[in-house]
Amino acid sequence: MQQKSPFTLLCSSSECAARRGEVRTRQGVFQTPVFMPVGTQGTVKAVTPENLQEMQAQIILGNTYHLFIRPGHQLIESFGGLHNFMNWKGSILTDSGGFQIFSLKELATITEAGAAFRSHLDGSKLFLSPEDAVQVQQSLGSDIMMCLDTCIPFPATKDETIKATDLTSRWAKRCREAHSNREQLLFGIVQGGMYPELRESHAAALIDIGFDGYAIGGLSVGEEKQLMHAMTEATVPYLPKDFPVYLMGVGTPADLVEGVWRGVDMFDCVMPTRNARNGSLFTTKGKISIKNSRFRDDHGPIDDNCTCYTCRNYSRAYLRHLFQAREILSYHLNTIHNLHYYLYLMADIRRAIEADSFARFRKDFYSKLEYE
Repeated sequence: MQQKSPFTLLCSSSECAARRGEVRTRQGVFQTPVFMPVGTQGTVKAVTPENLQEMQAQIILGNTYHLFIRPGHQLIESFGGLHNFMNWKGSILTDSGGFQIFSLKELATITEAGAAFRSHLDGSKLFLSPEDAVQVQQSLGSDIMMCLDTCIPFPATKDETIKATDLTSRWAKRCREAHSNREQLLFGIVQGGMYPELRESHAAALIDIGFDGYAIGGLSVGEEKQLMHAMTEATVPYLPKDFPVYLMGVGTPADLVEGVWRGVDMFDCVMPTRNARNGSLFTTKGKISIKNSRFRDDHGPIDDNCTCYTCRNYSRAYLRHLFQAREILSYHLNTIHNLHYYLYLMADIRRAIEADSFARFRKDFYSKLEYE
């Protein structure tokens, strides 16, 4: 049974699968293609919700697994949901926790019933079924919820992939049946490993159940970039054109450009925030490491083309000093810059699609890169 779509297509590229649209949630409308900063534990690390608002973030992520363990979804529900708890006025998407359970596979046992695992904090025994995952997310009050899925490792045999993908299908059906608050959108997650035919058949199975949007999962798990892009390209054409498409956990600025080229509407990744804390900063010319000695007496901003708060007010020399001294302000200023870079890259992409010049934008993006 197909749902009424929250997605509105505004225009498409005549040169590729890129498209410009918007998604309506109960919190409001966000413009696509969109990058969603990751706020795993109810905070995007090192920045405030006000910082995110200033850099025009439209939607952020929270994580079911982490919030389930600490501070607990019942506590967050008592505050009226995650929006109130963290003072965020935009939309929120919550990941189901499937990827975290996959990442902590030494602590988890996957069965038909769900995932039994031990807390990474204190080792206590916990259990998350598909129904639990939906209930927790409904308590969190997110605008977009994700089905519990089984993320497939790379490499995996075809038999292993079929078995895991079929389990994800059965869990997806149970998630849809448990989904009682239809004001909160629920997305299904397409698995299928690195086998195009399995991704095609799994997309069909999820469409048959009927979701508010469709995510491409199980990529960026160790495979080469070319294979990741190939699997995206092998999946998008089999998803309904009038529903949002979300590529989970991806990725670099180039990955965003390539994902949009192939028809993806939504992205998330910890890369801009994690890299910021490691002193790795994104610029229009590529990535730089602020700890490099060549920045010791550099009076210029991180990026001459950037209008973020950090670039308007601080030099590379000062930012290098902060990082070398391990000052907390280093994380804050670096994260503001990296997130601003990602969010404004997406705004530029949206404008290029509107002008039907995305092919030229993509070519210019690569031509400006001078360093890794």
